[in-house]
Amino acid sequence: MAFSASLALGYRSLEETRMAKPKGRTFGQVIRERRRQLGLTQQKVARRINASTPYVGHLESSKRHPSDKTVARIANVLGLDGRELYFLANPGARELLDQRPQPSGASSWESFRKDEPLRRAHNVTPEEMEMLSQVALLGEVQSSRSFIYILNTIRQALGR
Repeated sequence: MAFSASLALGYRSLEETRMAKPKGRTFGQVIRERRRQLGLTQQKVARRINASTPYVGHLESSKRHPSDKTVARIANVLGLDGRELYFLANPGARELLDQRPQPSGASSWESFRKDEPLRRAHNVTPEEMEMLSQVALLGEVQSSRSFIYILNTIRQALGR
């Protein structure tokens, strides 16, 4: 999980910047408020993340959804925790991680690990299996297919 781990190092959390997400708080609201706290214009942020000024405006008004790379750039420019900002931009990703054990007693990680046809169909490498084993330590992922979703998200973020 090098993507989120590397982003989280050295950056203030949303709580530290008084940007914790109250109910209904959107990605756009958080970045707009943080940009204003820093005294930055949309144009300055756009230049720093290599995007257009209208695109930043669309992100702030929730008319556009950022790519993972854009989330990382915004977190860097605004001094926010990349992992928390990623989850704000992708609320469904957080729902994939669940602390409750599965009722059947079988872990979704074990099911995924043993499902060779699924892993073969998605060309999961040994290195990716190691990374996904670390994801499994974060909390109980709800299903074997959720590991594929997580893997595809990470592959996209890394440009693979």
